[in-house]
Amino acid sequence: MSQDVAGRPRVIDLRAPEDAEPAKDEHIWQPRRIAVLSEWFEAAGGAEQVLLAVRNALPTSDTYVLWSDRDLVDYPGMRESWLARTPLRGHKALALPLMPIIWRTQTKSNYDVVLSLSHSLNHCARLPVNPGGVHLAYIHTPARYVWTPEIDPRRTGIGQHLAVELIKRLELHTNRHVTRYAANSEAVRQRIRRFWHREARVIHPPARTGFFGTPPTIQTEQSRDYLLGFGRWVEYKGFDFMISVAERAGMPLVIAGGGPMEDRLRSLAARASVQVRFEARPSDERLRELIWGAQCLLYPCHEDFGIAPVEAQACGTPVIGLGRGGLLDTVVDGETGYLIDDLDVGAFAEATLRVDALDRSTARHNADRFSQAAFQGHLAAWVDEVAER
Repeated sequence: MSQDVAGRPRVIDLRAPEDAEPAKDEHIWQPRRIAVLSEWFEAAGGAEQVLLAVRNALPTSDTYVLWSDRDLVDYPGMRESWLARTPLRGHKALALPLMPIIWRTQTKSNYDVVLSLSHSLNHCARLPVNPGGVHLAYIHTPARYVWTPEIDPRRTGIGQHLAVELIKRLELHTNRHVTRYAANSEAVRQRIRRFWHREARVIHPPARTGFFGTPPTIQTEQSRDYLLGFGRWVEYKGFDFMISVAERAGMPLVIAGGGPMEDRLRSLAARASVQVRFEARPSDERLRELIWGAQCLLYPCHEDFGIAPVEAQACGTPVIGLGRGGLLDTVVDGETGYLIDDLDVGAFAEATLRVDALDRSTARHNADRFSQAAFQGHLAAWVDEVAER
């Protein structure tokens, strides 16, 4: 991902991570040779946050990325693959089918643990392991345009259809070496079982709950008289749907972030019957102010996990979202927000009238389950458990 949930580049400082706490004594990492394999390391988004949290959980690991858009001087132990020195650097579609070959030829070093972080074909990657070594895979999702086109309908035409079928066969043939899988949500765990016929442990990704749970410096009590949507301004996020919900509810709407739908959204907003205000590429501090000041977060999209709803709950802001995917893990229906079965404008609008009945402290406590410290502890315990076996 090249941008964060607000649609702007963001650098996460590995040397001073948010919410970082030492793992509990029983999960202190034993000396082992560990390799972490990730895909591309871009301006920090959700996948990059997970990668950096993994490095904090496994501090002695070597990290390999296909290529990096960041200066790796700031990330000791992180190395680019040889692909980064070729004309294929930056070409994701061309790099994907080469990924297993790239990693097989990357190093002659043997490791005790290899951990792949994957939202495409990276779980098929292999590095040499010592006798008794293990290969683990943490899955953001089986590639949605391959396995779940009803969610991500990017593939069109006979050529792309054939390519997808080849990728499916490649995945099923080259993932047999994986010792154990972990999934970022229950929905992804079910996909792994359905498509790859493997079991997985759910380890939720980390959110910056400490930062967002800290009240803004300008004031701790906010008006909470508007609806909020934030993230990348792309079609599947449903910002046009949010405008319709705001009109039906008769409430102002704030849209924060940035992306290719900006012109279309501004055109819709100009014709709306309620005020729609745009906050383009807000800073982290400004985004936190906006979340604290909102009546609720609108989240009418199907995400594999979804960091934004966790950040909202850390601020005590309820979430009204589509009851699918990651929201089934992160939002407690009727306690920290409301989950709506379908994209029904009336149902979303009606739910905005009920959020005042929710205890905002419950949302904050719920968000703590997804802190960076919690993720690091769960991940280290999982890796340690499998490696010890």
